[in-house]
Amino acid sequence: MFGLIRLPILLAIAFIVGVFFERSNQREACAQRGEWLDGLCVKTEEPNE
Repeated sequence: MFGLIRLPILLAIAFIVGVFFERSNQREACAQRGEWLDGLCVKTEEPNE
């Protein structure tokens, strides 16, 4: 019975950790292209084409 309760709790924890991990990766990728404002990556410069 404890396994049925433990499984959803562990899945929720893994999901939340994954969300924070992915947001961290997005922030690092944004640092090369723009600026991170309120959870969004905003480009600071556009190349002239």
